[in-house]
Amino acid sequence: MSDFWERLRAFFRRINQGIRNLLYRLFAAIAGEERVDGWISSYRRSRENFRSFVHQYIDPDSRFYPFLRGAAKVFLNGLLLLAIYVFMLETNFLWLTGEIPSVEDLRNPKLNQASEIYSLDGVEIGKFFTENRTPIAFKDIPKHVKDALIATEDIRFYNHSGIDTRALGAVAVSVITGGDRGGGSTITQQLAKNLFKTRRTSKGLLGRIPFVRTVVVKSKEWLMAKKLESNFTKEEILTYYFNTVDFGSNSFGLKTAARTYFNKTPDSLNVQEGAVLVGLQKATTTYNPLRHPKRSTERRNVVLSQMAKYGYLTKSQADSISRLPLVTNYTPENPSSGPASYLKNAVADFMQEWGERKGYDLYTSGLKIYTTIDSRMQKYADDAVNEKMKQLQQTFNNHWSGRNPWTDEKGKEIPGFIDTVAKRTERYRGLIRRFPDQPDSVQYYMKVKKNKIKVFDWNNGEREVEMTPYDSIAYYKRFLQAGMVAMDPRTGYIRAWVGGIDHTYFKYDHVKQAKRQPGSTFKPFVYTAAIDDTTLNLSPCDRIRDEPFRVEVEEKGEKKYWEPKNSTGYYSYANLTLRRALARSINSITARLTDRVGPSKVADYAHRLGIKSRLAAVPSIGLGSSDVSLYEMVAAYCTFVNEGKYTEPLIIQRIEDRNGNEIEVFQSESKQVINPETAFLMVHMLRGGLEESGGTSQNLWSFNIFRNGHQMGGKTGTTSNNSDGWFIGVSNKLVIGAWVGGDDRSIHFRSTDLGEGAKTAMPLVGRFLEKVYADAKFKELQGPFPKPAIPIIKEYLDCGGGYEEEPVEEDTLEVEDEFDEPTFEPTVPTAPEPVPDTTGNEGQ
Repeated sequence: MSDFWERLRAFFRRINQGIRNLLYRLFAAIAGEERVDGWISSYRRSRENFRSFVHQYIDPDSRFYPFLRGAAKVFLNGLLLLAIYVFMLETNFLWLTGEIPSVEDLRNPKLNQASEIYSLDGVEIGKFFTENRTPIAFKDIPKHVKDALIATEDIRFYNHSGIDTRALGAVAVSVITGGDRGGGSTITQQLAKNLFKTRRTSKGLLGRIPFVRTVVVKSKEWLMAKKLESNFTKEEILTYYFNTVDFGSNSFGLKTAARTYFNKTPDSLNVQEGAVLVGLQKATTTYNPLRHPKRSTERRNVVLSQMAKYGYLTKSQADSISRLPLVTNYTPENPSSGPASYLKNAVADFMQEWGERKGYDLYTSGLKIYTTIDSRMQKYADDAVNEKMKQLQQTFNNHWSGRNPWTDEKGKEIPGFIDTVAKRTERYRGLIRRFPDQPDSVQYYMKVKKNKIKVFDWNNGEREVEMTPYDSIAYYKRFLQAGMVAMDPRTGYIRAWVGGIDHTYFKYDHVKQAKRQPGSTFKPFVYTAAIDDTTLNLSPCDRIRDEPFRVEVEEKGEKKYWEPKNSTGYYSYANLTLRRALARSINSITARLTDRVGPSKVADYAHRLGIKSRLAAVPSIGLGSSDVSLYEMVAAYCTFVNEGKYTEPLIIQRIEDRNGNEIEVFQSESKQVINPETAFLMVHMLRGGLEESGGTSQNLWSFNIFRNGHQMGGKTGTTSNNSDGWFIGVSNKLVIGAWVGGDDRSIHFRSTDLGEGAKTAMPLVGRFLEKVYADAKFKELQGPFPKPAIPIIKEYLDCGGGYEEEPVEEDTLEVEDEFDEPTFEPTVPTAPEPVPDTTGNEGQ
C-alpha cells in the first residue's frame, strides 16, 4: 500500500514539474529567460525570508509543524492559482475563457435601445427595435418596486460589494442538504449578466466543457460585479438593472414593461402591479401574467410576503393585497402600428442607408428621429381615408353583388385568378416543399382545411372567422386600396402619408412602393413641355382643334395606327384653348400636342419635374401609359406651385442621439427645372379644372374648403377599365394626391360613373382638406395663390372665350371625368400583372 502512495506522489511530482517547466518556457518566450530567472530568484529569496520569519515563532521540529506547513502551502498555492485564473479571465489567455468587458465598457455600458420616431410637432409615432427598451431615471422608479426587488432578489444589496458570501454559503448548504435555495446571484451580478450577455457571448475553449462552462460564466459575473460596484453607486446599479432586465413579451426595462402589461407609466404602478413585474424575474415565461395568470398571481404573492418579511409592508397589507385579483391591460407595442404606419417603411429605408454611413444602428442606437409629418394632419388623413374608403367599398360590394370583381377587358371573370394568386404565396410554396409529390395534400391544406384567423373588416376593424387559405385570398382581393400623400411644395416636407386602408392587414404601400398608370394626371407634363419649350412656346390661350387624331406606329415590324378616343365618345370639332382642353381632359388634343412636342421631350420634362420612374417615349405617353408612383406625381406637381423649382420630398427633418444631442438636420435639395413663368401658367391651367366650364375637378367645389379666399387647382385621372382613379390637388401651401384602385388592375368598377377619379380619389382629398382647414392651427394654409413675382409675357387671362368655333352647343356636352382608353399603346404591352402580397395574411 505504501508503494502505491509513493508512486502516486511521484506521479504528481512529475506532473507538477512538467507544469513548472511549461510555464517557465512560456514566460521565458514572452519576457526572456534572464528576466524570468530573476523573478524566480526573487521569489526564492522572499520564500526563505518568509520561512525565517515563521521559524521565529513556530518550532520547525514541532509535531504540528508539518500540518501547518501543508495548510500554508495549500493556501498560498490556492492564492496563486486564483491569481492565474483571474489573469486568464481578464486576458482571455490562449482564448481559453472568452472575452470579458474592459473597465471602459463597464463604465460606459451601451444598452440596446429602441430608436423612436416622432412627428415634427413632437408626438411619438413609432419605434424601431430589436429589444423594445426605453430608459428610465432612478427618480421615476417607484419606491415600492425597488423595495420589492431588493426583498425578493437581494436583501443585503446595500451591504455587499457585488458578491453576497452569506447567500453563497446558504446555497452551498442547500445543495448539500437537498434544499431548494436560489442561485445566490446578487442584483449586481444579474446586471452584469443583462448588460454584457455573459451566458451568450464567447466563452472560449473552456466554455465548451459543460461543468467548466458554468464555472467560467459565474466567475466572469462575479468579477464584473466587483468592477460594477467599484465604478457605480448603488442607485446607478439599480437604475441600470431596471433598464436592462427582460420582462418578457418583448418588453425590456421597467418603462416598457409597465406600458406593455398595464398600459401605465412606472410612477402609476401600484404595489401589486410592481410585485407582478418583479416576480417575472424568476422566469419570464413561467410567471407571465398573460399566459399563466394563476402562476403569476402566486408569484406576486410570494413577492408581497417577502416585502412583509423584511418590513417593506405590514403583514396585514401584504395579506390584503394578496387577495386582490390579477388585473392586466395588455398593450403591446407594434413598431409598425399607430399613425403614419406606411411612412415608417420609407423612414427605415432612409435610416438604414444613413446609419451605414454614420455608424449608427437603427434598431439598437436609441436615436430620436423627427419626421416632417404633422401628427394632427396625419390623423386627419387617416380619418379621411377611413371614412371615404369605407363608403366606397360598400358601393363596390353592391356593384359586384353576386359576382367576383376580377374580370378581363371584356368584363368576363378571369378563370383561375385566385389559383394564380395562391401559387405566389409563401403558404403555397411551403406546402409544395412539404408535399413535393402530393398535389392532393397541397390542395387539401389550401382549399379544404379551414383555420381560425382574424381578418380585416370595415365595420369592426377585424373579426375572427374560419377560412381556408384559398378563401382568405379571395376575401382580401375584393378590397379596394388607396394611397394619399400631402406635401409642402416649398420645403418638400411630407405632412401626411397614408399608404393603404389598414397597415396591419395590408402591408403594401400605395404612396411610394406601388406604381400604376397615372392616366390624365400625367397630361400637365405634356402642356408644360408645350409652354416651356422654346420650339412651340405656346400659351394657355393657344388653341387646338378637338378632332380625331391618328398616328402610324410600328410594332414588331408591323405598321399600325393609334387613335385615342375622348371620354365622351365623340369629338366637338371645336378649337379649344389649352386651358380648357386640359380642364376638360380632352384626349385627342393631348395626343396631338404630344405628337407636336415629341414623346421623348414629354418624357424629358416629366423627369425634370420629378418623375424618376422609367417612361416609354411612345405616342400614348401623354395619356399616362407608363407606371409611376403617387409619391413622384405629387412631388412633380409641387414644382408648379414652387415657381418652377423641383424640391426633393423630405420625410426626416432631424436626428438626435439617445442623449438628445442633435446629430444631423436635413433640408431638401431644390433645383430650377422650368421657367418660373411656365410654372405660374401651369398653376393657372390646373385651376381651370375647377374654374372652366366642364372642368373634371369641379366635384371639389362640393367640399367645404373654399373659405378665406382659398384657391385650388387640380387634375383627375382614370385609366382603362377604371382600374386606377387619381386626383392631385394644388394650393399655395399644400399639394395633395390620392390614388384608389384594386391591388390587381383586373379588379375595378365596371362603370366610369362610379370608377372615375373624381368619384374615387377626389373625395379622399376633399374630406382631408375639410378636416385640415377646420382646425384653427392650419388656417394659414388657406388663401389664394400669390400674384406672379415676375412679369408674365404670355397671354393667359383674356383668351377671347373658350371657342373660336362652336359647332356643338356647350350645354349638350356631358363632360364626365376623362377615361383614357387608347386603342393601341405601341411598345407598352400589358405586362403580366404583379400581385403583391399586400395583406400580410394571404395564404393563412
